[in-house]
Amino acid sequence: MDMKKQSKVLLVSLWGIQLLLAVTLLWAAAMKWFQPRDQLAAMWPWTGELSPAFVKLTGGIDLIAGLGLIVPTLVGMKPLLTVLAAVGVITLMSGAIIFHLSRGETSSIGFNAVFALLALFVAWGRSL
Repeated sequence: MDMKKQSKVLLVSLWGIQLLLAVTLLWAAAMKWFQPRDQLAAMWPWTGELSPAFVKLTGGIDLIAGLGLIVPTLVGMKPLLTVLAAVGVITLMSGAIIFHLSRGETSSIGFNAVFALLALFVAWGRSL
């Protein structure tokens, strides 16, 4: 594959993964802010066991990360912010893995690990 095709594949892959991560994070933010507590706890049990303020805080972090993965690159302003948002997602997912492991919820960490790896790809690809 020549360099031009290779860079186009990388660019399309980066945008696809950024959109996937961003949409997922924005959805999670909306759920944490607007879903009734009992319905949210049915989906994510930890949300019913911790304070509503903490759950909303994690929703705010999700919102900032989701926007950070898309907006800077989309508008072509401060693209380093996209790299930093991806690093933030890696940090967030690492914390989520530790949190779930501490609660004995090992079946929950697969999603977090995959999400962190996808964010790692974005951080790497956008830092080139």
